[in-house]
Amino acid sequence: MKAAMIAALVATGVAIPAAQAETIGVALASDTNPFYVAMAKGIQDRLDELGWEARFVTANENVMEQVTGVENLVGQGVDGILIAPIDAVATGRAYEAAAAAGIPIMSVGRQAQSADQTAYIAMDEVGIGEEIGTWLAEKIGGSGDILELAGPSGAETFRNLATGFEKAIAANPDITIVAKKELPLSRESGLKTTEDLLITHPDVKAIYAGNDELALGAVQAVGAMGRTGEIVVTGLNGVPPALAAVESGELALTVSLNPLEWGTLAVDTMAAHLKGEAETERVNVGHTLIFKE
Repeated sequence: MKAAMIAALVATGVAIPAAQAETIGVALASDTNPFYVAMAKGIQDRLDELGWEARFVTANENVMEQVTGVENLVGQGVDGILIAPIDAVATGRAYEAAAAAGIPIMSVGRQAQSADQTAYIAMDEVGIGEEIGTWLAEKIGGSGDILELAGPSGAETFRNLATGFEKAIAANPDITIVAKKELPLSRESGLKTTEDLLITHPDVKAIYAGNDELALGAVQAVGAMGRTGEIVVTGLNGVPPALAAVESGELALTVSLNPLEWGTLAVDTMAAHLKGEAETERVNVGHTLIFKE
């Protein structure tokens, strides 16, 4: 309703109808990864509190499914879209479709390389990677060979995390990254890749993993070799299975990002935008390093 129409209604004493509830489309990277399951719950719960509708589309780490899902949301005329882009570049068509329809599209957890990205609800990727690297270097006494399971090659978030991690490791000349692999964010990938790498590099002292699912797969491989507690494994996200593995001593470190609160923050950022409130292009969620001590 235009401002002039509102003013006219007020002047004549006519009641102004309440604002219509918004409909928010959601296209997360996975329906099964515990991190995104928790994020989806945070989004849904906050939308329920606002009395708004959520429309989720499935992607499960398939870029084309995610793009098609977003295009369907655009066709349905949703008021805003929250997306965790599987690939920073390949999802560009989804952002273009939203922008062409005048629909704000905000990235959550992962960033897109798109001028049509309305905002990014983020973490301090490089900073977190550097903190993990600094902690790991100290944990192994500043020397030794390590493996790096960096995460998917097309995801800018995991490239940034790796950049920070590698920066911290580079400050320790006696630590060598003997192998770096970019791979899907699944426990199966972490397990199989770690099994293969430990055959070639049996003397490694630590394994950096881009997320908890990769880390838990690495933990499984390390355990199968009877080296639990001997090889330091780090993860990221702070999902319940990872926290349990830290408590048991199988996983050395995870980083709590609280995906539930991340989902809430995403909805609040979108709500502020739709209300025309002051905003920023990037909003960071907090994080905490979690280790047994």
